[in-house]
Amino acid sequence: MAQDSQQQSNLSSEETLKRDSCYLRGTILESLADPVTGSATSDDIKLLKFHGTYQQDNRDLRVERMRQKLEPAYSFMVRVRMPGGVCTAHQWLQLDEIAQKYANHSLRITTRQTFQFHGVIKRNLKPTISGINKAGLSTIAACGDVNRNVVCHNNPYLSVCHEEVYDWAKRLSNRFLPQTGAYPEIWLDKEKISANSSIKEEPLYGETYLPRKFKIGIALPPSNDIDVFAQDLGLIAISDGNHLVGFNVSVGGGMGMTHNVPETYPRLASVIGFCTLDQIFEVAEHIIKIQRDFGNRVDRQQARLKYTIDSRSIDWFKEELNQRLGWNLEPPRSYHFESNSDPFGWVQDSKGNWHLNLCLLSGRIKDTEDQPLMTGLREIAKIHRGDFRLTTNQNLTIANIPPAEKKNIEALVEKYHLPMPEKISRVRQDAMSCVALPTCGLAMAESERMLPGFLDKLEATLIQVGLQNDPITVRVTGCPNGCGRPYISEIALVGKSLGRYSLYLGAEFAGQRLNKLYKDSLTEDEIIETLTPIFKHYVQDRNEGEYFGNFVVRMEYVEEVKEGKDFNKKPAEPKAAKTA
Repeated sequence: MAQDSQQQSNLSSEETLKRDSCYLRGTILESLADPVTGSATSDDIKLLKFHGTYQQDNRDLRVERMRQKLEPAYSFMVRVRMPGGVCTAHQWLQLDEIAQKYANHSLRITTRQTFQFHGVIKRNLKPTISGINKAGLSTIAACGDVNRNVVCHNNPYLSVCHEEVYDWAKRLSNRFLPQTGAYPEIWLDKEKISANSSIKEEPLYGETYLPRKFKIGIALPPSNDIDVFAQDLGLIAISDGNHLVGFNVSVGGGMGMTHNVPETYPRLASVIGFCTLDQIFEVAEHIIKIQRDFGNRVDRQQARLKYTIDSRSIDWFKEELNQRLGWNLEPPRSYHFESNSDPFGWVQDSKGNWHLNLCLLSGRIKDTEDQPLMTGLREIAKIHRGDFRLTTNQNLTIANIPPAEKKNIEALVEKYHLPMPEKISRVRQDAMSCVALPTCGLAMAESERMLPGFLDKLEATLIQVGLQNDPITVRVTGCPNGCGRPYISEIALVGKSLGRYSLYLGAEFAGQRLNKLYKDSLTEDEIIETLTPIFKHYVQDRNEGEYFGNFVVRMEYVEEVKEGKDFNKKPAEPKAAKTA
């Protein structure tokens, strides 16, 4: 590996931990066996991420537990690895059972097209992960400094090209899985690999894995539903109308940043060329290797691929890639994106089968007094002959329903009050949030729990100005790390402190432009007050077919931002709305 000597002599503590962990084993078994605490050791907490789980605690209970001289209410979030978001009906029932038995009686669809379990206490961590594997799924590399869940359009039944995209998502996911024996040893009771074994456990990643997480996504134009430019490696599928012929390759996307640290910023991936289908494995592997060899292992805030590229230049990256390949990528092929949202309602494919796309706010699947969503989906899974498809926008498709079964599914949808799109406002359909409080240790403000109430206020305003049927993307995150992909949303609220948010405006509706800070540290009511006159101005002066994000840039409420390095440039004083 070509890591420079300066990095080798000044590695971050995470790098030395990975190096000394015996390929992610650490002392995880000892931490799991310790009955005195609900926590793992600080080192094992970091290693457990590679196995698909984060340790958390209930921050709502911290003060009271401290008063009672108790340790925090520790639990674990467990994330499933599920390339393309595919889940059979039988697997759905198995995951539902795990959620009822070991987690907090809910499932959550993530922005990486998979499930998370929340509230798993330490003694139930192994049965949970083991149960997921018994369902034919896994948690390996769902988190950590490796290639994570590969995302793509969620429904391969819509065309041959959709099917081929999903197939490539599975193949790329399998290709770049960690090879360590630690995972089956710890969670599946497999025999431990001998220290004298000649097996090289990580031929791709090596003993220190990648500098930070790495994300791959495949988009099929004209839909950019997976936000391809937010991926470290984004693949834009190019077809001849009937089959895929290859991919445009984009590199260096990423959403995370840190408040008041201008050296950190979100970045859109740069399109660097085109490759054919038989070249994609080679291209993807060398891109991962470049990040492995040149990514920053001293400062984790600068360790994503976007910073590796920007610290050297995109031209350097292309030259390094071409040199490793021994050939040059072709020029990018033409493509066009129209939106980054999901369609909803019933869709019929060319074979006559039906697919029902449901809008699930924040991806949370649980029973409430008004809507027994988890029970309803469980009952559907019991009779469903097709499968379930998750989206990166936290929504759900009940897929591949034979025509004869459609009425049965419709009856259950009505019985359990499942969220059909005609009952949900347009702005709510496109809204997203991260989990944030009470479990995320990084959260500075509420996100999932505040979103419904905030949307109530926003909907009332949009109705008042006549925009209730217009598509406007709204995303909320509890901190600046960007799990909800806020920086490519037309309106984004990013947690700054409890009850206060940074307001960003001006992203492009199809996810091809970053937004920009408009005003800082606002309350929910202040955000509504700030947006209302801008909405009125939009109604009065927009061009035909002009999206809200494009309007606020054209009217100079915020500057256009296409390069990540321009994201934190100090803007002029925010422009006031023209209408009262």
